[in-house]
Order: sequence, then C-alpha cells, then structure tokens
Amino acid sequence: MAENKEPSQRQLRVGQEIKRILAGFIQRGEIHNLEGIDTIVTLTEVKVSPDLKYASVYLMTLNNTHLQEVIGGLQLAANYLRKQIAAKMQLRYAPELVFKVDKSFEQVDNIEKLLRDPKVAADLKKVD
Repeated sequence: MAENKEPSQRQLRVGQEIKRILAGFIQRGEIHNLEGIDTIVTLTEVKVSPDLKYASVYLMTLNNTHLQEVIGGLQLAANYLRKQIAAKMQLRYAPELVFKVDKSFEQVDNIEKLLRDPKVAADLKKVD
C-alpha cells in the first residue's frame, strides 16, 4: 500500500534537481548517444523512490518521433549521467536512473476523444 503514498518534500526536491541537471545535459547536447537523433526531448517528471536510490525519468519527444531511440540512448548514458548527478548533488547515493515514456498526455487525449464522442455526449445530457 505504500506505493500510493504521496512523495515527501525531499523526494520532490531531489526529483526536480535531477530533472534540471538532466535537462541541462540534453539541452547542451552533452549526451553523445543522442547525436543524430533529430527531435526535441522534453523531461516531464522525475519520480524518486522513498530511499532516493532509484529515479524514474519520464519524457516525451516532439510528435513521439524517435522516442525509443531517445530512451535507448539515455539508458545507455545512465551510468555517466548518474555520476554527473552525484558530482552536482550532495546525496549519500546517486539514484539509479530509469528512462520511461510519459503517457499522461496520451491518456488526456484519449479521454478528450471519448468526451467528444456523440454517444458519450448524449449520455451526459441525459444525466442533466
């Protein structure tokens, strides 16, 4: 049941700082595994485990192009990025990074499509 618990302030701060550091590396083109991949990468969220040993980095790319290539490139660079985070942050352990596709915007689109569906609109009018 602990999975549903809200993240602590420390988890949120560490996640935001990791996101800032990683975004800087991506923006400056310092991750060689991403060279030649022509897309814009957006880090949407970093969720850190309660013990601060693991960080899930959620991202998306422009129009979802080259998404798997970007995730693969970042995952290959994960150890290097972990060392860079350790050097910049005062943490006992540098968290292990796992890169994942952020599907939250996709889910919002699906919900909006459902709500625009004529059958759903008719059902919603019946309730009123």
